[in-house]
Amino acid sequence: MTVRVPAANLLATTALATAPAALVFVVLAALGILTPGQAILAIIATAAGLMVLVRVHLRNLLSSLTYVERLARTGQAAPSTPGALGGPAATASGLGPAVARVRRAWNQRSEELSRLLERSEQVLDSLPNPVLLLNQNLAIVDSNRQARDLFGPELAGRSVESVLRDPDFLAAVQATMETGTSREAEFVLPGRVQRNLLGRCEPLPPETSGENGGEAAGAARLIVSIVDLTVHRKTEEMRADFVANASHELRTPLATLIGFIDTLRASGEDEEARNRFLGIMHKQAQRMAALVNDLLSLSRIELHEHSAPTGQVDLADLLGELAEILTLRAGERDMRITLDASVAGPGAATVTGDEEELTQVFQNLIDNAIKYGRAGTDVEISIRRQDQGPAGLGKVPAGFLAVAVRDHGEGIERRHLPRLTERFYRVDAARSRKLGGTGLGLAIVKHIVNRHRGVMTVDSEIGDGSSFAVYLPAASPRATPR
Repeated sequence: MTVRVPAANLLATTALATAPAALVFVVLAALGILTPGQAILAIIATAAGLMVLVRVHLRNLLSSLTYVERLARTGQAAPSTPGALGGPAATASGLGPAVARVRRAWNQRSEELSRLLERSEQVLDSLPNPVLLLNQNLAIVDSNRQARDLFGPELAGRSVESVLRDPDFLAAVQATMETGTSREAEFVLPGRVQRNLLGRCEPLPPETSGENGGEAAGAARLIVSIVDLTVHRKTEEMRADFVANASHELRTPLATLIGFIDTLRASGEDEEARNRFLGIMHKQAQRMAALVNDLLSLSRIELHEHSAPTGQVDLADLLGELAEILTLRAGERDMRITLDASVAGPGAATVTGDEEELTQVFQNLIDNAIKYGRAGTDVEISIRRQDQGPAGLGKVPAGFLAVAVRDHGEGIERRHLPRLTERFYRVDAARSRKLGGTGLGLAIVKHIVNRHRGVMTVDSEIGDGSSFAVYLPAASPRATPR
């Protein structure tokens, strides 16, 4: 490949090279040794000769630079161009191999740094707790997979204040940065399911760069490890709640049992009274057993409420099985269970969830509809797919599945609706106990639905019955139910 020498460069270089000779010829003309005409001709002749030489050397120099540049960029030499002084390959014969060696060393070092960076990322991601690396400005330099799952995917470059706003935590971070000593702070991460977290802040030694040993720009100066205390706090609350609830709710059936036992002891050989009392005692014992089971079930659900399930459940299949199982119970009250699954295609009614827990949700709702609906009416179950859920639920890529369970009973006054999911809250306590209710069914439903990142709504009219609707995020169309 022939390299073209720019005319401006050629003329400028020739003029610089001709200047000393031209000055000599001007002096000779001034002394009368040469006539002005002879001096001009001599300068022109000198410039013309120098231009030929300069052009050859500039062409070889530019060819050599092109050769070296390609060698450094690709590791392959440009085709050699014959010319004066042996061409670019000859001119760059000493520099070319050196540049190639530098390039190979640089590539090797870059590969080593890439491997080290990849390994450090793997180490961070393998840690069980969320980890944040902060620089001296308290901006996030790096994070692991657990932190991105907890706080969002785009963390790099954000200030820690925009991710966690808790004053105690931010004070601990600031104190660690200023004093260089470890600090920790417990805080609450708000959301639909509250989480209790502990932030541990550890200072890192400053990194240096450059000849003067200055601190590297954007270097990590602080490591923050987040420990999830939700299970521990839930366990503490469970112990306290279980003692309080059990002592309150078990007091009445226990007193009844003790009273009837004393009566039986004093009644002598009254067979009729003994049988009647034993029947009542059996019902009270069943009530206590149901209460303890529901309390344990509720505690178990609350313990893992912050951790969303990962399985796949087909609601159409699940509700179809439940309707078949509960048909006999509905028939005892001359009631019928109907199912309207207005979703098309296999997997169209699939949600991400726990099959056992969702079975508990809809069994509770259908059982309540049978208990509180009027005899001879229908319990209506419907499944609908919606792009949006109720206000405040937000959006999900695949939309929501809404399951409604409707009864035709007496209905519930609106003043009671906000409190229906409270523990042991009963609209009609006497009727609820008579029907075997523990007052925990809807509380269990609420916490299971929360764990599934859904919501339950209630609509009721006096004399027209009630409708309980559960909204759950639909699974991706590619997901297959287990």
